[in-house]
Amino acid sequence: MRNKSILTEARQIERAVTLINLGARLQVLESETDMSYERLLRLYKEVSGKSPSKGQLPFSTDWFMTWQPNIHASLFLNVHEYLNKVSELDEIDAVIKAYQLYQEQTQAQGLEAMLSVTRAWRLVKFIDNGMLTMTKCSTCGGHFVTHPHEIARHFVCGMCNPPARAGKGRASGSIQMH
Repeated sequence: MRNKSILTEARQIERAVTLINLGARLQVLESETDMSYERLLRLYKEVSGKSPSKGQLPFSTDWFMTWQPNIHASLFLNVHEYLNKVSELDEIDAVIKAYQLYQEQTQAQGLEAMLSVTRAWRLVKFIDNGMLTMTKCSTCGGHFVTHPHEIARHFVCGMCNPPARAGKGRASGSIQMH
């Protein structure tokens, strides 16, 4: 039994290191590992070379509803949902892998990732708690993050109907979802 606890602890440390390297806030590490706050704090400082950010985690669903963040959040969540269907990953490992794939996609398109791993983790929590959902765009058929009370039949996503202020072209930060 002793070996199993050492292996479990090693997996927890590896998971925490991965999350720290992705830029996760300390609250995410506390929530997703069984490690003490003190050990996580030491690990965070050792891995990142600095103290973790202070303050509350973002708690509003509103950020995910604005135009560009919605497109980025939707890309991440589609990848996350796919991984949940085809793999046996633990929830936090699915978040990590989906976030890494999201980062690869934005980099491949020459875009800055708008979604932090902490926001991605929070987004999954919002979906799990029914505070946000995915709605199919009536124009392109893609699935996008929406409030649960969105009228699905007439929903048009921000890629099919960008706001008037949105610049056209690659510089605007729009992701090509092909």
